[in-house]
Amino acid sequence: PSYGRILIGDKLINNVSPRFRDVAMVFQSYALYPHMNVYDNLAFGMRARGASKDLVAQRVKETADVLGLGKLLKRRPSELSGGQRQRVALGRALIRQPQVFLMDEPLSNLDAGLRVQMRAELSRLHQRFRVTTVYVTHDQVEAMTMGDRIAVMNNGRLQQVDAPETLYDNPANVFVAGFIGSPRMNFVPGRLASSDGRTSVAFLGITTPLGTGSRLTAGASDGEVTVGIRPEDLMWRPAAGPDCTLTLSADVDVVEPMGHEAYVTALCAGETVTSRFPPRSGVRPQERVDLALNPARLHLFDAQSGITILQRPPAAGAETLRSVGEARTNDSAGGRSERHGQPEARRVPSRTEEIS
Repeated sequence: PSYGRILIGDKLINNVSPRFRDVAMVFQSYALYPHMNVYDNLAFGMRARGASKDLVAQRVKETADVLGLGKLLKRRPSELSGGQRQRVALGRALIRQPQVFLMDEPLSNLDAGLRVQMRAELSRLHQRFRVTTVYVTHDQVEAMTMGDRIAVMNNGRLQQVDAPETLYDNPANVFVAGFIGSPRMNFVPGRLASSDGRTSVAFLGITTPLGTGSRLTAGASDGEVTVGIRPEDLMWRPAAGPDCTLTLSADVDVVEPMGHEAYVTALCAGETVTSRFPPRSGVRPQERVDLALNPARLHLFDAQSGITILQRPPAAGAETLRSVGEARTNDSAGGRSERHGQPEARRVPSRTEEIS
C-alpha cells in the first residue's frame, strides 16, 4: 500500500510476497486450463503445493459436492456452460481453504438470470465457510444484497464505508446517494433558513421544517443546498401514508410500468423528478398528479461540496468509517472498487463487505 498497514488475521502482510499471503482469487474471466478436465483444474493448485494424492482426492470431492460439480469432473471447460465454468473457478479458490477470498467481478460475464442464481450461491458459500471475502463489483445490487459492509469509491478515493442500510439511509455525499439506489435519488435545488430557533428548507415550491430526530451537521449554515429525495419516498398522494404530510403538484411526462410497481417521471416546479407509483394507478402522460412526501425522508447536501449536512438517526448497529489508515480483515468482510472511470464496490466479510 502507499501508506497504512494491511493485516490478515493478526499477520502484517505489507511486505509479504503475494504468493505467501494465503489469498485465493476469482476473476471475471474463468482462468481455467482448457486442456484439463474439471477434476484436474480443481486439483492443480494443491498438486503444485505438493499435497498428497489422498488429500487432493478428498478436497476435490468435498468441493465438487458443495458446488454441484460431481457429475462434471471428467468434462473439459469447453463442454461446460458459463455458470458451470464459474463454479469450477470458484472451486479452484475454495479447495485451497485460504484465509481470504478476493473476487474481482466474478459474475459480470454471466447473463442476468444466472447472475441472480450465482449471487445466491455465493451468499450460501460465504455463510457456510465464513471466510473473509473482498468482492469487487460495479453492480450495486450485488453490493447491497451480498455485502455486510460496502466501501464506495470514486476516482480512486474512498467515499464511505458502511453497512448497506446505512449507505442507503445516510449517504455521506451526493455521489454515494446517487450511486446507491435504483432509480437514482432525485436531486433538486433548495434553500435552508433558520428563524426563531427552527430550521426549514424550501424546495420545489414548498417550505417545511426539518424532520423529527434530524439535525444539521456542524458548520451547516443558511443558504443554497441540494435536496435529495429517493423515488420510493416520493409517492402518489392517494397511496401515501399519514406520515407523508407534504404535497407537491407535478405534470406526468413518462410512465414506466414494472409489473409490481411503476416509476413516473414528472415535471415539478420546473424540476424533473422520478417517483414510485402503484402498478395500476391509471396515471397517464400529460396528466397532473399530486405527489406526497414524508419530510423525515429528505436528504440535504452542501450545494458546493456535495457533502451531507443533515444527520438522521442511524440504523441500529450502523457504523461509519470516517477515515481509513489501516485495513484489517477478519472472518467476515466485503467491498467494491473503481475502474474504467466507473464506481466499484468491494466485499470483505464482518461477515462480508463490498466496495462500490
